[in-house]
Amino acid sequence: MGSPSQLTLFTEEIVTSLICSDSEERIYPGLGVTDTDGERCIQQALSVLEKRLKKARPVMSNPTALKDYLRLQIGGLDYEMFGIVWTDSQLNLIGFNKMFRGTINQTSVYPREVVREAMICNASACIFVHNHPSGSCQPSTADESLTQQLRSALALVDVRVLDHVIVSRTGTLSMAEKGLL
Repeated sequence: MGSPSQLTLFTEEIVTSLICSDSEERIYPGLGVTDTDGERCIQQALSVLEKRLKKARPVMSNPTALKDYLRLQIGGLDYEMFGIVWTDSQLNLIGFNKMFRGTINQTSVYPREVVREAMICNASACIFVHNHPSGSCQPSTADESLTQQLRSALALVDVRVLDHVIVSRTGTLSMAEKGLL
């Protein structure tokens, strides 16, 4: 295929086109590559990013890899999904749970279930993540309110909220980086 940089550019092009595409099946002319091949590529990319995140000590030491991982996980969905990245007391990755599925513009999130999952994971900290199918990564008033409700609920069981990341097909926004936590 060529040099590693050409392969990286090719992979990025496939991933971006799959995330942004509404077509059922596309063939990349002259390459014989279909969306199915691209989906396998995304799964491989997710696997590599997850391994890197698990090796990263702590997980927050590589925020770009974390955001890329989250964007690949839920950025291309056409419905809202709310998930949580769980960490231990040293901020090492425990896991990522897709917890609540919603509609095109909202998701019902239940604090009781979030606290329950934190206890099951034996988590010390977490990062909330949800997607905006609209493409805008700007947090709504409801997003900010939910973050505070969940933060209060988790504080009762000594679980810190590190961030709330909003992802879309085209980017990410960290509420912590924007000073909204």
